[in-house]
Amino acid sequence: MKRFVFLGLAAIATLLNGCAGAQLLPFPFDPGGRSLNSPFSDVSPRIAGRYIVFASDRRGSQDIYLYDTIEQRLLDLPGLNSLDLMASSPAISDNGRYIVFAGSRQGITGIYLYDRDFRQLRNLTENIRAEVRNPTISADGATIAFESNARGQWDILLYNRAGQPLGVPTDPR
Repeated sequence: MKRFVFLGLAAIATLLNGCAGAQLLPFPFDPGGRSLNSPFSDVSPRIAGRYIVFASDRRGSQDIYLYDTIEQRLLDLPGLNSLDLMASSPAISDNGRYIVFAGSRQGITGIYLYDRDFRQLRNLTENIRAEVRNPTISADGATIAFESNARGQWDILLYNRAGQPLGVPTDPR
């Protein structure tokens, strides 16, 4: 007869700690979705400094959420999430001011930048007539990189916060 052993999350975390240095973070669980850990689908988490940004279906649509690991709470993001925009692949600057993500509105994709200080959301790629995906942002929030298939292949583009394309330096000096 085979015996099965069921381990709790704490026991699994302890086992993982010994193997690869992973650890279970002690953030509270909230069945209502007001904490980092919830029963909802949370995807594409990224961490920068004290912040964890992720996409989730907590309100019935794919939205962006920001968790402050020091305050241990979700932060309000007024003006960011809307019912007609499906958000994915978020990233955040180190100081937590800028959040960049891929969004789809009526089947058209865009790379969006949200400024937490001014509570402003902008589509950086509204002039690109192609699919865009997988954005990331520099630590200081000045440069956004993402993929675009405007030339029939997936290229990496660099933009500044104002939505202007940047050239890729070719001289290493």
